[in-house]
Amino acid sequence: MEFMDSVRKQFLYYRQLGEKTMEQVDEAGLFWQYNPESNSIATIVKHLWGNMLSRWTDFLNSDGEKEWRQRDAEFENDLETRNQVTEKWNEGWDCLEQALSGISDKDLDRTVYIRNQGHTVAEALSRQLAHYASHVGQIIYIGKMIKGGEWKTLSIPKGGSKAFNDTKFAAEKGKAHYTDEFLKKN
Repeated sequence: MEFMDSVRKQFLYYRQLGEKTMEQVDEAGLFWQYNPESNSIATIVKHLWGNMLSRWTDFLNSDGEKEWRQRDAEFENDLETRNQVTEKWNEGWDCLEQALSGISDKDLDRTVYIRNQGHTVAEALSRQLAHYASHVGQIIYIGKMIKGGEWKTLSIPKGGSKAFNDTKFAAEKGKAHYTDEFLKKN
């Protein structure tokens, strides 16, 4: 598998984890905050949207921190409906996926800039993958707090590790991407 194939699958995996979480939360839950200093799911989505549009628009040719980006405004809680949250979510991820479709393994050593700091494409991909994974993790954590005992796990359920491992080790060894099973289910 080429590196870019793996990167695309990992980004898709985190997109789907966020979507599966938001599907479990009612509309009010998207705007719930633990306290006034914490972010709601909607606010995290708005921040991801702004970051994705800035980083991935003209990714290979212009600085990833666009002049038009209003980062501080991304943390203002002005989204009001599930539809608005979903629109921002999809617009950001669609921008990312379109940019990824134009990157190949031969581009990985090219230099791109974020706030005037040079990164290889591989470094920029890793930076954004880690950034988005951390925010999707926050979304999942908030979703779990809201749903409590009604939460439907997105990974191996508590107490299910032995059965999961038994199934894995009973199968023939083989090469596969760790997201393949999750992506097939969804």
